[in-house]
Amino acid sequence: MDKSFPSSPATRVPLAIALAALAGSADSIGFLEHSQLFMSFMSGNTTRFGVAASGFDWSGAIRFGSTISLFCFGAFAGTLLAAWAGRWRLSVLLGVQAVLLSIGNFLPEGPEAFPLHAYPVVLALGILNATLQDEGGRSLALTYVTGTVVRFGTGLANMILHEPAPSFWLQAPLWAGLTSGAVAGGFLQRLLGPDAFLVPAALSAALAGATFLLTLALPGSAYVSNERSAQPDAHPDAPATAR
Repeated sequence: MDKSFPSSPATRVPLAIALAALAGSADSIGFLEHSQLFMSFMSGNTTRFGVAASGFDWSGAIRFGSTISLFCFGAFAGTLLAAWAGRWRLSVLLGVQAVLLSIGNFLPEGPEAFPLHAYPVVLALGILNATLQDEGGRSLALTYVTGTVVRFGTGLANMILHEPAPSFWLQAPLWAGLTSGAVAGGFLQRLLGPDAFLVPAALSAALAGATFLLTLALPGSAYVSNERSAQPDAHPDAPATAR
């Protein structure tokens, strides 16, 4: 059974590339703005957590550890929110992300161990990973490139052995989207400073508005509101969302 969300690649693929670019830009802006703290690249934050802990730098360990925990909570909350929203999943999750990406600058900086102004962005990017899923029901790797590169490499091998998975063909565009977003984010941060986060926020808001209108115009359509898919990364026997 195809458990992709949305089930039509006509919207799923462009959305995936746009959201990968959004994630890349927000991560690049955050890395420059928040003293090399990654907003979505938790592998990098995990390495830095290990280095800080091994050097008894407890402020740094808390800084990176709290960011990793919050990102994980974002994926957790996003999955529950997606189940609650049903066919409005896209517009609700994208709208929440737009708000979170916008409000970080209004929070105090906080101490080095607790970068409060970065937390809403981290939470938004954790939620982003619950937005789309591939044909097998797995959440699409929208905020990290390692899984994308690995799946592309294994897909090339499977082309020789037999046939790659359907999601193989999306991996190169996802990498290109994330990379181009990171380049754009670097330029935006140097031009706008912390206000650069408003650009990915505006993109998320625009996508939320577009998917809201499509859901109104085409209720139950495979383009935006597939209700047959289980939640991302759910057990194969998990019931489909129906609302």
